[in-house]
Amino acid sequence: MADKNSDQNNDEIAVVPGTDEFEKMLFKLNKPVDADNLSVLDYNGGHLQPVQDGLYAMPAYVTDDFNLFFIVSQLVENDWVIAFSNATIENGNEITDLSEPMTTGKGLNLLGQKSPDDANKLLKYFNTLGEANRGEWRMVERPEGSDNN
Repeated sequence: MADKNSDQNNDEIAVVPGTDEFEKMLFKLNKPVDADNLSVLDYNGGHLQPVQDGLYAMPAYVTDDFNLFFIVSQLVENDWVIAFSNATIENGNEITDLSEPMTTGKGLNLLGQKSPDDANKLLKYFNTLGEANRGEWRMVERPEGSDNN
C-alpha cells in the first residue's frame, strides 16, 4: 500500500490498475477542450467527435462483445475530464446510445479483464498526456466517513 502522507513534493497518487481503488481514479484535463486543442487527445488513429454541446466521444476499444468509448466533457463541476462509456452499436457501425459515463479507472479495469494489452496501451496514452502536462489523475468517490486509513 502506498504511503499517501509522504513528504515528497508531488501530487501523484500511487494506485495500481486492476484494483478497486483504481476504479475511483478519473483523468482530469488541465485545459478546457476546444477546436484548437481537440486533436492532442487523438488515440490510435481516432478523433474525438462532438456528440452534443460540450461532449465529445471517440472509440477506445471495439469488438463484437465489448466496447469502450472515451467521453470528454465537463462531468465534474467545471473540470474537463476523460471518462469512459459503453456504446450500443446497431447494424455493425451505428452508435445509437452511450451508457452513463464511468470513471477512467473503472473503464481501464474493465478493459483489462477483456484485453490486458489494450488496457496497457490506454494507460500509456494517459501517462503520455500527464507527462505532456495535459492532465492528471484524480481520486473521486471518496467513501463518506472514511479517514483514508
